[in-house]
Amino acid sequence: MAFEGAGFDRAYRVYAGRLRAVAYHVLRDRDAAEDAVQAALLRIWSNRAYTSERGPLLPFLIACVRREALDVIRGARRRRERELRAAPETIVPDPTAAIDPVEARRVKAALERLTPAQRDVIVRAYYGGATLAEIADTTDVPLGTIKSRLAVALRRLGGELSGGTP
Repeated sequence: MAFEGAGFDRAYRVYAGRLRAVAYHVLRDRDAAEDAVQAALLRIWSNRAYTSERGPLLPFLIACVRREALDVIRGARRRRERELRAAPETIVPDPTAAIDPVEARRVKAALERLTPAQRDVIVRAYYGGATLAEIADTTDVPLGTIKSRLAVALRRLGGELSGGTP
């Protein structure tokens, strides 16, 4: 396969589906998989890295895409580690330190009037600091359901705490 643009286009058309599947298997993210395929193919074609002596083209491309996907994961892991090293030590604040005790009792009472599922989402998100995606993952509940529960719970809390009807 030639290294000019037509060769690249042809290779992409013929192999992109398989290569995306390989990248997706490693990354578990469609957009990241597509980016990994593009990056690997561009690197191969711009560096003229493939020759027929290397064997069939598809296994070579699969190996390159897999390596690219693993590099993406390693890069993300290194970034996370750098950010953790650069971040100051975690300080666990007392969530009730600056809260009026009367207001804290009102909030607690309002939380107790929520359904257990709504209360769980509020507690995990606002007191536990979890994202909605993390809550969905840990509870095995669809993200849309978590978002709905949160919205209903916040409306009910707002109504109760403002003195209106929930």
